Amino acid sequence: MTTFVLVHGAWHGGWCWRRVADKLIAKGHSVFTPTLTGVGERSHLRTRDTDLTTQITDVVNVMRWEDLTDVVLCGHSYGGFVVSGVAEQIESAISSIVYLDAFLPEDGDCLADNWEPERRKTLYEQAESGIPTEPFPAEFFAVNAHDRAWVDSKCVPHPAKCFTERLKLTGARERIAKKTYIYATGWESHFTPSYEKAKADPSWRTVTVPCGHDVMLDMPDELTDLLLAAV
Repeated sequence: MTTFVLVHGAWHGGWCWRRVADKLIAKGHSVFTPTLTGVGERSHLRTRDTDLTTQITDVVNVMRWEDLTDVVLCGHSYGGFVVSGVAEQIESAISSIVYLDAFLPEDGDCLADNWEPERRKTLYEQAESGIPTEPFPAEFFAVNAHDRAWVDSKCVPHPAKCFTERLKLTGARERIAKKTYIYATGWESHFTPSYEKAKADPSWRTVTVPCGHDVMLDMPDELTDLLLAAV
């Protein structure tokens, strides 16, 4: 049995992993899909001070209180920032780390750095005033047509400070023995630089999938197999 901790991206919640989680559980594995503070069923807990540190702590505490070890830790999209921070705090509990069409941040990065100047300025203003960031529509991420309305109904505003807080990294991620990057090619991706960075490093395994950004919805069977291959 393998333990998987699957971390969602911005505006989403643990709900987005249900198809993949069910498939992994059916194969006898243990799966945790924590919803980060301020979104999903925990949207009522959002405050003006909810930030990246808060959401990193969400995942760290699940792993600590559940006594999880030898974990395959997967972060989707913005979740790449979260799992990078988790590795800094609980590296010894992680046997494999997977970035699913996700940011691959370096020390001192914040998500806002990846957006154009005007959008970045708005993000900092929202973070300062405590206004959350509205979700992008599912169509923007090329979510399959059948799921778009459902995804739009589930996504909620995300705490803006999560996107402006700078991440402190000391290299814990690089010390994890198994590292995988999964890159979705079926949309106008924002994650090409992260994929290319992983691909250029021989310590990483890189894979492409021909679908939109929400791989767990578009290709759950294939993603399940890729997660099992990362063990």
